[in-house]
Amino acid sequence: MTDFELPPDSAFDLRVRAEMALAFDPGQPPAHLFRHTPLLSRRGFQRSLAALLLAATGAGTVFAMRPPALVREAIEHEYYERTLRGSFMPTRQLLMHLGLNQQQPVPGYPQLMRPCDIDGRLAYHLTTFIEKGGMVTVFAFDQPVALKAGSGWWNDMYWQVIDSRQGRPLVLVAQKKKALAVANNHLGKPDGQAAKLRDPAESPVFQ
Repeated sequence: MTDFELPPDSAFDLRVRAEMALAFDPGQPPAHLFRHTPLLSRRGFQRSLAALLLAATGAGTVFAMRPPALVREAIEHEYYERTLRGSFMPTRQLLMHLGLNQQQPVPGYPQLMRPCDIDGRLAYHLTTFIEKGGMVTVFAFDQPVALKAGSGWWNDMYWQVIDSRQGRPLVLVAQKKKALAVANNHLGKPDGQAAKLRDPAESPVFQ
């Protein structure tokens, strides 16, 4: 027998072990025998916390990119009327609401001109093809709306809010970002014009 081997259990050993097992409830080991792991060090808690932070970051990014409600309504409206063609309103009236000279032609090659309803507001819808840019849809509103200048991408469409030459907001929607830039040159304030905007109520559009 080597130093590492133990003698086999005798009948007495087996009987005593059985009686001891019956005499005491197994219960739980004493609390001091457990290893106390801080909550932040536990793997399961770390995974849950990482997933929560990732979800919060993703949601924050989405909401940061989300355009104003009126712009989202305009994008949806453009989607459902994308295949329409025709002129359903006077050109001079459309140019007036776009803030352009009523004697000039409509920018580009107009595909659709019509009044429409967006989120309960009367709007003037222009879809036109502008060379070196592409197809773009412009929405001008009959009454003043609270929209700040901005741009982004939403629902597979590029959008931009600009100030017309009369100082009122226009919503531009296009599938190509370049189309917005070209349309901005035709509809927005010229470079070098004073940045200060007049009150919308002072614009001749609202008189």
